[in-house]
Amino acid sequence: MDEIWVIAGGVGLVVAIVAVLWLGRSSETAASRQAHEAAQNREPPVELGESYEFGVVEFTDHHSGERIAVGKVEGFVLFTEDVPADVSQGEVIRAKVLSFNEGRTSADATFVEKS
Repeated sequence: MDEIWVIAGGVGLVVAIVAVLWLGRSSETAASRQAHEAAQNREPPVELGESYEFGVVEFTDHHSGERIAVGKVEGFVLFTEDVPADVSQGEVIRAKVLSFNEGRTSADATFVEKS
């Protein structure tokens, strides 16, 4: 009889862990969705043709094979092309905004200089 309680306790613990993980993931998804919706409803903090300084958060590869620097200006994402190979993650660069994406929640830019 004691074995049944041990098994039941183990099953209960597993169910509790799964529930906590699921709830945590749901709240992250909701927060991400809210941030995306808020970004769609605000005006971009950058203007076309203007240059801005920002830190390189990461690099991504464009489908063309080009290395693209990703950074943020006031939380607004800039995808910057033509970044020299000697620029590293964490460095501050200046880039000129070329165009906005369809929802105006991010923009494409071109490298100007290291700061």
